[in-house]
Amino acid sequence: MKAPREHRQETPDGDICWFEWGERGEGPSVLLLHATGFHARLWDRVVAALPAGTHVLAPDHRGHGRSFRPASLSDWTSNARALLPLLDRFPEQSFVGCGHSMGGYVLTRLAAERPETFRHLILIDPVIMAPGLYAGQADQPVPDPADHPVSRRRNQWASVEEMRARFADRAPYSGWEPGVLGDYCTHGLLPAASGEGLELACPPALEASMYQNALRADPYVWLGDIKAPVTLIRAPQGLRGDSMDFSQSPTWTGLGPAIGAAQDELWNDHSHFIPMEAPARVAALIAAAL
Repeated sequence: MKAPREHRQETPDGDICWFEWGERGEGPSVLLLHATGFHARLWDRVVAALPAGTHVLAPDHRGHGRSFRPASLSDWTSNARALLPLLDRFPEQSFVGCGHSMGGYVLTRLAAERPETFRHLILIDPVIMAPGLYAGQADQPVPDPADHPVSRRRNQWASVEEMRARFADRAPYSGWEPGVLGDYCTHGLLPAASGEGLELACPPALEASMYQNALRADPYVWLGDIKAPVTLIRAPQGLRGDSMDFSQSPTWTGLGPAIGAAQDELWNDHSHFIPMEAPARVAALIAAAL
């Protein structure tokens, strides 16, 4: 698999790192947006299964991967705002957008802000809850990330191989395609600030603040501004053990009808981590939209 080209996009708050496969042509390009706590290179296996030469952009969200790190990630709409300069870099280009989890939420905001840019949206188990859950959340105090269990994730690793061996037989990673797990570990670690070993490219405290503030900005304010047809893919929804149980879908089951999705599919044989478990199946959706 050919490695992508790595770029930097300057924004008012800091540089966004983004990766590019293929060359821009006459047809639409593909924009891939990853989930909370992950990074753009988790899309490698999806890109590999797309038609040869497909032009693909995949950025690291702010606070993730190799993009700039803000003090906190308290508002998900800021993740979308940080990506607008990247979209504006291609003013005449149309896109098929595909976003997973938080990336799906961010994609809807981008499509509302730049409605003429997108030809089709593919939302894969987006973290968009029932409308009533957002009421009053913007007025709540910003929580301390130290209070969230994710802030206590193991952050120090001797090597990529150590991380991969640690996760290989643990849920949810044990359900991923092995190559995807390898990509997560290979590109999800950076040299530690201490100078010894490696640490997570998305610091645990920043990841925790993303989860804590999932309801702070109500997406139903802008969902009606989306012009592109939407394909919605959902994992099964059931009783979640806790807020971090992603064996079940966090997506509101009524989202498809609420936004007039052209396609609303339940993928019963997958957890929330659909792109990690079935990259070729996701690639087929994108190829059909192209």
